[in-house]
Parts: sequence; structure tokens; C-alpha cells
Amino acid sequence: MAKDLEFYFDVGSPAAYLAWTQIPRLSAATGAQVHYRPFLLGGVFQATGNRSPMEVPAKSRFMQDDLARYAVRYGVPYRHNPHFPINTLMLMRGATGLQMRQPDRLLPYGDAVYRAIWVDGRNMNDPAEVGAVLQQAGFEPQVLLALTQDPEVKERLKTVTQEAVARGVFGAPSFFVGDTLYWGQDRLDFVQQALA
Repeated sequence: MAKDLEFYFDVGSPAAYLAWTQIPRLSAATGAQVHYRPFLLGGVFQATGNRSPMEVPAKSRFMQDDLARYAVRYGVPYRHNPHFPINTLMLMRGATGLQMRQPDRLLPYGDAVYRAIWVDGRNMNDPAEVGAVLQQAGFEPQVLLALTQDPEVKERLKTVTQEAVARGVFGAPSFFVGDTLYWGQDRLDFVQQALA
């Protein structure tokens, strides 16, 4: 019987981007049903006292090299965004809103936003840039903007973020197979093993 994989992600995390590119392969290899859990990494950091590794100079230098190595291993494009950090509140509300109202559009949205940030180096802090990226990907920016202001969408993003913290999540990407937490795109081999 196939197992379920829960994938907690925030588009502002380069490691979550790399994981995002590998989830379809992992699902196909294991038959796992993937449950995408958009959450707000900033909220998790605040609740857990954690912070981005990019804020620690020595760790940041290491992470840059390590992420580039993994991108080569996975055969995917990657470059550090010159506008990092990205405030992802609206972007993650967009993901949450699509998951709630148009679930079949979540993956194309994630693909477009992740590519804009971690491949094309777009400034997704700029609303005009966000609108251009979304329009180019076949979305109606004004419709998505309205969705990000929906009180139910805002509440859902808060709830998923709080649930993540309650389950022990402290960073992105995070995965659950059953009740076991795996953190980091470099743990995907353990995730695959757990799903096999």
C-alpha cells in the first residue's frame, strides 16, 4: 500500500526549491501520494527561535556551494537570488488560496514562482514583478491578489504554519512520512527509503 508524503514548503527557501524539483520523481518512484503544505517560514522561525542559515556568514558561504552541488546532482538550474531574502507572505497566501480554490493550479503556480526566484533571479519583493511573472505563467494577477486578501485564505496559512510548529517543524523544506519528520532537501534519500 502506497504511503503519504507531506511536504511543507515556502518559496523563499532555496532548499525547498530543490526539493520541489525532486518531489515528482520521488512520488513516481515510490507511488507515494504527495500532500503539499504551503506554510510561512518566517512564522516558523519566529515561533521556534530559528533563523535562516543565510544569516550566518560562514554557514551562508557553505550553503551557497552546497545548494549548487545539489542542483548539479539533480540536473536542475539554480542560482542564488540577488534580491534575497524575499518576503513570501503574499506568495504563500497565493499558494494557499490556489490549493483551497483551484487545487489543480497549485503546482503550475509553484513552478512559476520557484523558477522566478531561484532560476531567473527575479525580484519577487516587487508587486509589479510578481504580476508580470504570474501573467506570463497564465495566471490573472488581479484575481490572485484578491485571493491573497480572502480572510479564509489568510487563516488557513496561519493554521498550517501553527500546525507545522506543533509537529516539530523548524525549517523548510520539511517532510513527514507518518509521524516522522525529515528536514532538508538533502534528506530526500531517507524520505524515499521511508516511502519504499
